Amino acid sequence: MAADTTPQALVRVYEPEKDQWQPLTSMPTPRYGAASFLRGNKIYVLGGRQGKLPVTAFEAFDLEMKSWTCYPCIPSRRAFACCAATERGFFSLGGLQQPGPHNFYSRPHFVSTVEEYDPEQGIWIKPTRTSRMRVKRADFAAGCLGGRVIVAGGLGNQPSPLSSVESYNPVKRSWEYAAPMPSPRCSCSPLQTPNMLFLIGGVAQGPSNAVEALCLRETV
Repeated sequence: MAADTTPQALVRVYEPEKDQWQPLTSMPTPRYGAASFLRGNKIYVLGGRQGKLPVTAFEAFDLEMKSWTCYPCIPSRRAFACCAATERGFFSLGGLQQPGPHNFYSRPHFVSTVEEYDPEQGIWIKPTRTSRMRVKRADFAAGCLGGRVIVAGGLGNQPSPLSSVESYNPVKRSWEYAAPMPSPRCSCSPLQTPNMLFLIGGVAQGPSNAVEALCLRETV
């Protein structure tokens, strides 16, 4: 965002040999807080925010062509949702659902929404009852281990941060509980490696300095 907090569309690339940042073609949709994933020669950018409003834009930057492509938008608008990516597709998960225009007195509510984009079909797959997360949550961490989507912690309908962790099987399109977080918290930063998902910092009763990792069983 800019100094006045307006969302920006700027794109820069760092050239180590010159020790310089060079401008690239701006994003079609200015935003901040978006999720990005590198797949092949493209950087995919999903979601984000413009002020307090969640963004549903889904775009990709081609590193060879130096151009942007717009894909079908995320089907529903949710604040503090998380995104994840596997080799099979892209996921928009959970968050706070804003009340509709006809529900003026309603409050935002936590949801267990799971929306999956299939790159081969070029569509967002219609969700099923079993494809929803078991726990409604927002402001959590998400990643991928062993071809499965992982969600951890966050905030839900409980009075304190969540410790629960879930694993999504994309073949069965269903969720299973995994080992819970030792330190319940929200707003933590995920760091992905091939066999481990690190969960760093965040907020519990106050700022947390916890660093924990979920590991694939066969690599422990």
